[in-house]
Amino acid sequence: MGMDVYGDNPSNSKGEYFRNNVWFWHPLWDYCLDCHPDPAAKVEEGHSNSGDGLDAEDSLKLGNLLKKDLLSGKVKSYEDKYKKRIESLPLQECSHCQGTGIRNDAYVQGTCNSCDGKGQVKSFDSHYPFSESNVEEFAEFLVNCGGFKIC
Repeated sequence: MGMDVYGDNPSNSKGEYFRNNVWFWHPLWDYCLDCHPDPAAKVEEGHSNSGDGLDAEDSLKLGNLLKKDLLSGKVKSYEDKYKKRIESLPLQECSHCQGTGIRNDAYVQGTCNSCDGKGQVKSFDSHYPFSESNVEEFAEFLVNCGGFKIC
């Protein structure tokens, strides 16, 4: 599943369309909410593809705020802290083999292919990456979209 974000009145091709899969979108939108609740919090359903979005004025405001964060190093610092937090999360018991490292089900007979027989896997949160380049691409979309809808 992905978030298809369409510009309402794009000024150029960069403002027509922005897409993220759910893994990248959720941390990106969390950053927007955490760092710039005004205007991001005006999107009541920012974590869904229900058609919610921002008008032209607030899209431009958020885009310019993100660009400022990129220039100041705030996004890079956030990315570094985010990655350290993800790396520090404890391993979890593998749900496919219940921590035994062995599966005997309709799909696998023997060593668990989910945990490679270790019985533990990384935290589910590790599937949600955050990157400076994603913020940069989204900021460029925002300043050129003329408002947007998340579909």
